[in-house]
Amino acid sequence: MADFMDTLTLFLFDAWFAWIPAVGFAMVFNVPRKMLIYCAIGGASAHSCRFLLMHFGLAIEWATFLVSSGMGFLGLYWSRKYLIPRPVFTVASVIPMIPGSYAFTAMVGLVEINTSGYSLVLMQAVMENGLRTLFILTALSFGLALPSILIYRGRPIV
Repeated sequence: MADFMDTLTLFLFDAWFAWIPAVGFAMVFNVPRKMLIYCAIGGASAHSCRFLLMHFGLAIEWATFLVSSGMGFLGLYWSRKYLIPRPVFTVASVIPMIPGSYAFTAMVGLVEINTSGYSLVLMQAVMENGLRTLFILTALSFGLALPSILIYRGRPIV
């Protein structure tokens, strides 16, 4: 029971702190005030669902892909319901899942290689964090694009 309460507490903290960057990003791009609550709900639910999937053993890349595609479907629903473009909801909602710490660690490793010379350990850290950043960003973009591809695939582009 204690483990469940610890997980629930971490889940709620994760949701609480994830809505802040989502709403901040939405405010920077002048999302209508009435829609900020949906950006907050999307950001909090997406990031905390990814946390939950990772807690149960799914890799961060796959968890990010699943959650971002789920957010894509939810954003598609909200965009049709409120007649607002889909990226208003989806992009702001996945902003908290951008892998900043992995990218930062990769860049610090590159700078360290540049200043102190090549080291196998440094190169391994750069490659691992750089590839993880690339895969997470790819999962975010494909996950957000997947609902539109599946639903609008029969419509002509022009």
